[in-house]
Amino acid sequence: MAVNNQLKHKTTRSLELSYSSHEIENRIFTIRGTQVMLDRDLAELYQIKTIALNQAVKRNAARFPESFRFQLTDSETNELITNCDRFQSLKHSSSTPFAFTEQGVAMLSAVLRSEIAVRLSVQIIEAFVAMRRFIVANAGILQRLDSLEQFRLETKREIASIGHDFETILSRLDDGSVKPIEGVFVEGKVLDARIYLEKLIGSAQREVILIDGYVDARTFDILEARQKGVKATIYTEAVGRSLKAISAAHDAQYPGRPIEVKAYNNRFHDRFLIIDDDLYHFGASFNELGKRLFAFDKMGLDKNIILNQL
Repeated sequence: MAVNNQLKHKTTRSLELSYSSHEIENRIFTIRGTQVMLDRDLAELYQIKTIALNQAVKRNAARFPESFRFQLTDSETNELITNCDRFQSLKHSSSTPFAFTEQGVAMLSAVLRSEIAVRLSVQIIEAFVAMRRFIVANAGILQRLDSLEQFRLETKREIASIGHDFETILSRLDDGSVKPIEGVFVEGKVLDARIYLEKLIGSAQREVILIDGYVDARTFDILEARQKGVKATIYTEAVGRSLKAISAAHDAQYPGRPIEVKAYNNRFHDRFLIIDDDLYHFGASFNELGKRLFAFDKMGLDKNIILNQL
């Protein structure tokens, strides 16, 4: 209630405050492979104190699983201080800041229930989306820069041990003429794996079906790469409270683009992705892409072999 009272007493001039997309995008960081905003930046935008923002979240802890909000480690905080002068005050802080993902920001507006929070949350989420589109739109450049660095660091022996020419995979992704039907992504290739997967999902014309026992907000985010009108369904081990909250937040953020979530009947060890009539096998869950070496392949089998087991 204290947060709401504080917000209600803001002046009309405050409510008219607006930020450019550039100002908001400059406050978005990539931490643990995920785009996030820090609690102190969000509090400044919402015109409340950081402690008030975190207290409001604490009172609604069930709405903020770790995929929505997580606390930075000491090393992550020190790296932030080193790279950003405006965070020098964190050196003397007794606790590390909290980071909110895109889904966390969406949930935050519902918790704070203020005109400023609702309006600015829309702007912030649009900034998240714009940055994601920029990455996809400039995928070729980003891939090429990363591949050059990879070539510099990796020896011919390491490349041979992988068994696949990673440069070939990148070039085929760049020209868009052929989608690789099999390959290996080495550890650390988070961006390359994400770009490949989003392009694969974006090629679907009718439906995308994912069978994965480990699902979080990142899974929903990747599936948003599909085209308009393409149906998306996730089958997983169990649909618990946290997953239902993520699903609800996604559907609220993307009206008209629901992702259906179901529990499968038989237990699956491996991950499978169905793009229209094509069946793919993945060695890693979507939320772990690139964190460790994994392989993928187009199986060339009837998709019903898997669908009949769901």
